[in-house]
Amino acid sequence: MSAPETAITMQSMAGKDLAALRGMMDVTLFADEIFGFHAQQAVEKSLKAWITLAGGIFGFTHDLEMLLMQLKQLGVDADRFSDLIELSAFAVQFRYAELDLDDVPFDRFDTICKISELFNHVQTLLETANSAQ
Repeated sequence: MSAPETAITMQSMAGKDLAALRGMMDVTLFADEIFGFHAQQAVEKSLKAWITLAGGIFGFTHDLEMLLMQLKQLGVDADRFSDLIELSAFAVQFRYAELDLDDVPFDRFDTICKISELFNHVQTLLETANSAQ
C-alpha cells in the first residue's frame, strides 16, 4: 500500500472509531474501558496517518507518546495533542482489566472534542496533500 493510501486508510478507520465514541455517551451501556479503547484507537490511527503524511513510517505500537515523539522527530509540532497520551493505557492495560473504582470517570464529551480536534487537523492535512497531487 502506498503512503497516501496508508494515510487515507488510517484516517478512515480513525473516523469510524470516532463515530463509535459519539454513540457511546451512555455510561450505563458502555463502560469506560470500552469507551477508552475506542478513544485510544481513534487517536492512534490519526497519529499514524499524520506520521505517514509527514514522510515517516510507523511501527507496530499502541503507545501514543511514542507516536507523538515520532512526529516531533519528523519536525512536526503536535504538542497540543500531548494530553491524549493518557489514553495509551486503554490499548493494553484496560483492554483486559477493569478500571479501579477510585478512577475518575471519563469526561466523554471533552474526550470526544479533543479527539475530534486531532482528527480534523489530520483530515485537513490529508485533503491538502491530496489536492496538491
